[in-house]
Amino acid sequence: MRLQGKTAIVTGAGSGFGAGIAAKFAAEGARVMLADINLDAARAVAGPIGGIAQACDVGSGTSVDAMVTAARAAFGAVDILVNNAGVTHLPAALDEVSEADFDRVVRVNIKSVYLTARALVPAMKARRAGVILNIASTAGVSPRPRLNWYNASKGWVITATRTMAVELAPFGVRVNALNPVAGETPLLKSFMGEDTPEMRAKFLATIPLGRFSTPQDIGNAACFLCSDEAAMITGVALEVDGGRCI
Repeated sequence: MRLQGKTAIVTGAGSGFGAGIAAKFAAEGARVMLADINLDAARAVAGPIGGIAQACDVGSGTSVDAMVTAARAAFGAVDILVNNAGVTHLPAALDEVSEADFDRVVRVNIKSVYLTARALVPAMKARRAGVILNIASTAGVSPRPRLNWYNASKGWVITATRTMAVELAPFGVRVNALNPVAGETPLLKSFMGEDTPEMRAKFLATIPLGRFSTPQDIGNAACFLCSDEAAMITGVALEVDGGRCI
């Protein structure tokens, strides 16, 4: 019960890593709001773990503000924010990615971090307490060809995490990031271009531990960084990658 008495918002919680994080937080005693652009998906995950489902387009300031208002109505204060929602473009030469796909990556992966911070940081500063966890990627550390603008967005998240940590530390607010390797999530096919045994084998050959990350792996790491056990850890971008970035 490492998160007993804590409240949390997890974005993109209707599937994949977000669902794993939300389930782990709930198992560890937190009250969790599962936010997702797909409300039905959020409800399906929230029901079994006793969470609250909330529709949210993380690239919209109005939608993010409504999410935070709903969380405060349900919980009072929000102790933990996990910026997990993310998208990618399909593998392509950097000069062939459409402007629409580029804008979508920036809106969901980058702008969302700004919008959630704008909505939640003032109260965290006033309370002199709070934890923000941004889900970045090994793509921001060891980028692969043909995912250029996705890689760049995750590099931005890592830099944003570090500067947020430095600025918010005097207010008692911690900010960290996780860098997962590709996992068994709905985005896996998008990363690989096609989900075939051959593509999986090629991808897995780059991961020393020989497997993809799982929602449980990311949930466990997220739980630690958001718990009081990590009270002296801020500004860290932790690889959860089976050795991929070595």
